[in-house]
Amino acid sequence: MPDQIKEFNEYRSKMNDVILGKDNLVIKRLFNLDTQTYADGALNVKTKEMLGLVASMVLRCDDCIKYHLLKCREQGCTTEEVYEIFAVANIVGGTIVIPHTRRGAEFWEELIQEA
Repeated sequence: MPDQIKEFNEYRSKMNDVILGKDNLVIKRLFNLDTQTYADGALNVKTKEMLGLVASMVLRCDDCIKYHLLKCREQGCTTEEVYEIFAVANIVGGTIVIPHTRRGAEFWEELIQEA
């Protein structure tokens, strides 16, 4: 597993354990709501992850971008689909999103090399 992917997954898991270990009801409910939001429904999981990626890019959250790229990969997104997602995010978010597109593209390259 490439370093960037491994580091991201390990840090996310470690800190989620710390946060959830504090047993805060509101945080637990928020995490659960997030999980439920991305479950199959009227929209399938793949579509929801693609929407999550666009929103994360527009909001300029690099951790969220990595997370949704991982999920998009798990859902079978192609490179062509990911770059269309990047295009939508840049149109909606403007040129301020370009640096996040670069980092997202770098992370995606690691994900597809891993396969």
